[in-house]
Amino acid sequence: MSRPAPWSLPLLRAPLGRWRERDVLLKDGVVALVLTLAAFVPTLSGLGAQIGDLPERPASALSAVLVLAHTLPLTVRRRWPAACLAVVAGAFAVYQAMGLAPTFVSVGLYVALYSAGAHQVRYRRGLATAAGAGYAVLAVALDRLGSPQSVPDYLAFFLVLAAVWLLGSAVRRRRTEEAERRRLVAEAATAAERARIARELHDVVTHHVTAMVIQADAAQFLLTSVPERAAAGLTAVSDTGRQALTELRHLLGVLEATGESAAADPARADRSPTLGRVGDLVERARRSGQPVEFSEQGERRPQSVDVELAAYRVVQEALTNALKYAAGEPTRVLLRYGADAIGIEVATDGPVAVPAARRPGPAGGRGLAGLRVRVRMLDGELEAGPRPEGGFEVRATIPSDSPSGATP
Repeated sequence: MSRPAPWSLPLLRAPLGRWRERDVLLKDGVVALVLTLAAFVPTLSGLGAQIGDLPERPASALSAVLVLAHTLPLTVRRRWPAACLAVVAGAFAVYQAMGLAPTFVSVGLYVALYSAGAHQVRYRRGLATAAGAGYAVLAVALDRLGSPQSVPDYLAFFLVLAAVWLLGSAVRRRRTEEAERRRLVAEAATAAERARIARELHDVVTHHVTAMVIQADAAQFLLTSVPERAAAGLTAVSDTGRQALTELRHLLGVLEATGESAAADPARADRSPTLGRVGDLVERARRSGQPVEFSEQGERRPQSVDVELAAYRVVQEALTNALKYAAGEPTRVLLRYGADAIGIEVATDGPVAVPAARRPGPAGGRGLAGLRVRVRMLDGELEAGPRPEGGFEVRATIPSDSPSGATP
């Protein structure tokens, strides 16, 4: 199944957002319905919130309305938490001031307070201040109406309400921290993926473009000096360009992350960068005029994709540097296949003192730096630098059994 086109994502997000909103409203509606039904269960009346202890009045139509005002607003407790708290708290205040019989429905005040602490986004401090001031007004009103409660009683009930708000705030804070952690992890993964793509593009484009430039220059020279050999040079340019396109298509197929490209085109998968294709790198370098000696020691065994690609890129980058900084100098490529690791050595001869402007430093250029990261992620090592007798050498050791989770 292919991924949706980028332009279709907003069209998909809109129905998904509406579906989630309906799901939240449905769940909160169930909570409101359960509290409403529980309000009429006599055995649960003692579990409700009660403050004031005024003389009880008989139930009336107004009391039924107040009961519904405690519960129905909970349907939107996560969508509009401030409005929900205002209605429920107002109903609770009127219910207590009228001295109506306590019911379980007053628990809706706790639910509304928790929801405001957990889901209110803006004006949180103002909402908390308004709620506290409202409670102070209720306490004064109950006292004027003859409530036997004292200041410590009102303060204790206020602390209970404050604890419920703080519980919701703690849940919100933990949820915010978790969302921030996920965002940072996603950003780190995105940055790592961008770096990986940059390394891949550098390895593919730099090597092949360098080879094509050198081959084109050689073909231009042959057109004037040895015309009959110019065709071979132009063919080399064409072949190198085709190989570059093949590797770019392979990279794009990986970025699609669908697996369909490789499955649909086995021939393309066979041409993907692996240890078995190192010989093609050597051959293209030779056709570009670089004398390259290629040898292998030990028995080559199938490796993981990451190991094969890293080894291929090491040889590719080393040959690219040889073409750029030591064109025409003898170059030797040696692959050692051991039981636990693969050793790679690429040495290029040259003058004892290579001009600093053209010689890769100990830290290497962008390509060598990227290779170090790639090899290090596989628990390997890479060294690159000038040789005492002149020229430049790249050495790498890559463990055969690399971490399966690594993605260089």
